[in-house]
Amino acid sequence: MRRGPQLALGFGLAALFLWLALRNVDGAALADATRGVSPVWVAAAPLVLVLGYLCRILRWQSMLRRHNPHLAPGRSAVAFVGSIAANNLLPLRAGDALRAFGFSRWLGVPSGAVLATVLVERLLDLVFLILALALALWALSLDTAAVGLARSGGTVLAVLGSVSLLLLLRPRLLGPVFAGLIRAAPAFGPAAQPRVAGFLVPLRDTLADLSGRHAMPSLMFWSVLVWFFEGATYWVLARSIPALPAPEAAWLAMPTGTLSTLLPSTPVMSARSTISPNWP
Repeated sequence: MRRGPQLALGFGLAALFLWLALRNVDGAALADATRGVSPVWVAAAPLVLVLGYLCRILRWQSMLRRHNPHLAPGRSAVAFVGSIAANNLLPLRAGDALRAFGFSRWLGVPSGAVLATVLVERLLDLVFLILALALALWALSLDTAAVGLARSGGTVLAVLGSVSLLLLLRPRLLGPVFAGLIRAAPAFGPAAQPRVAGFLVPLRDTLADLSGRHAMPSLMFWSVLVWFFEGATYWVLARSIPALPAPEAAWLAMPTGTLSTLLPSTPVMSARSTISPNWP
């Protein structure tokens, strides 16, 4: 009996936000832009998207199974999809906190270890999005006047991404940096050092564990697949709309748009919202 009001409230909120999103859209222009849309390409988009999320789940599960070798894929999928849904509905990346602390017992993995895997996941996503943007800038210089600038920017991003990959493969190089940050933290207040240590220590240990067991190359392979399928979703949808003259630009739109939303949710920016003040 309780589910009826909850479902009604959920549909009501969905309708409200849909109206807020579409109230200023020019209906005639939207109809013109979508006229002739290919149903085949549109139908392919959710399939490609599902493949991308499947790769995300398998990547995360491969990290979790180092702490719980008997973890079933279904349990990882429930926790992952639940956290993504919460992130879409709640502020301050609450889904990440839910995944680390709310699903810890469900996964059979300590909360600190789950949080560390989420942080590694964010780092991998950031690195591969930077590399994807660099590749897109090199390959898709659509405006000939901006070719030089785009390729220069792509080179800088490629160097940054390559250095980040090296650090993920050799996390010991980050040890002195992490130690220095922890030592410097008290300058920002007495509560700063436990927070910084609570963020950096499990991240350092997890990176060292994944690197020592040669698991990082596998995680990088899954990350390539994750962002390939993400870009393919954009491209498939762009191909479905005849009014778009250059659907290949979707490969540039994907890393550009995603980075704009990912950066506020990287570990450095979201540590205060995902780490409990009482967590050591």
